[in-house]
Amino acid sequence: MLEPTLTHLRALVGFDTRNPPRAIDSGGIFDCLEAQLPGFKLTLTDHGAGAVSLLAVRGKPRLLFNVHLDTVPDSPHWSDSPFELRITEQRAIGLGACDIKGAAAAMLAVAQASEGDCAFLFSSDEEANDARCVPNFVRGDHPFEAVIVAEPTCGEAVLAHRGINSVMARFAGHAGHASGKQGRSDSALHQAVRWGSRALDVVEGQAHQRFGGLTGLRFNLGRIEGGIKANVIAPEAEVKFGFRPLPSMDPDTLLDTFRACADPAPAEFRETFRGPSLPAGDVAGAEARRLIARDLADELEVPIGNAVDFWTEAALFSAAGYTTMVFGPGDIAQAHTADEWVALDQLATYADHLYRIIDHGHA
Repeated sequence: MLEPTLTHLRALVGFDTRNPPRAIDSGGIFDCLEAQLPGFKLTLTDHGAGAVSLLAVRGKPRLLFNVHLDTVPDSPHWSDSPFELRITEQRAIGLGACDIKGAAAAMLAVAQASEGDCAFLFSSDEEANDARCVPNFVRGDHPFEAVIVAEPTCGEAVLAHRGINSVMARFAGHAGHASGKQGRSDSALHQAVRWGSRALDVVEGQAHQRFGGLTGLRFNLGRIEGGIKANVIAPEAEVKFGFRPLPSMDPDTLLDTFRACADPAPAEFRETFRGPSLPAGDVAGAEARRLIARDLADELEVPIGNAVDFWTEAALFSAAGYTTMVFGPGDIAQAHTADEWVALDQLATYADHLYRIIDHGHA
């Protein structure tokens, strides 16, 4: 299946689907997909703002394969055009080749080579914090028993990953000359720094927590800005931070804990994005869902890998009640890099797995 997969990958890489700016419409790459899927019932949905999805169904499958077509913006360090696929002895190089147009190309190749029942959901809005395709899809009534989400997992089934929360905290102080004695709340930057120190202590206190091979709480202070100059008390400061909880952690409790680290209370404390963990649910429910997904992977004869720290939209399907796992070619280490690439042997193995699953009636 490798050669037809690479033919489709060359075409898909040629479409500019960077997100942002997500200047994607219902033509372009979606016209290309529709032309390659004869015999499928096709449902194209424009969710606005460049978010477009295509559901392609043949027969009455029980599994849904999902893959996103948008990519991150290219960096200035590419050695050649990111929109022209380059193939070496071991790699396919191009923007999105790893994350995750390689999987989409394999789906097209397998759809054309097989005759079994199958379903694919192509989406275009995974790479920025404005997901519309999958949230809108899971609100509908669909007959699928399970969802297999394509992301770079080195050709192994991933059954668990962290959630993700992005937060903006704003602190308010009082401008003044820095030569005088300051009260605790005078400087917004002092408030932000003290808050950050306490927040890091909270994270350290979570180091013993475990779930499915993952350990501790991931936390990142992404940006701190504010103040005027060295001899002026800062009247305002803003902190943007993120944390990635284990499936066994309650994100609302963590949000309350981080908010309480501020003294005085922040002028604003707002969550800007939330992605649930995989599997979704409380500790007992998440573990039960993980075991069901493990049974599915065993049934499909897909090798099972370790839980991962990065987030995927598989969590959205899980939260909607679907048995869900993540499975795709490529290594996350090559995603979002200049000269992004996917190994040819992983593309071939992934396509072979899809063909076996679909043509043998497992889908």
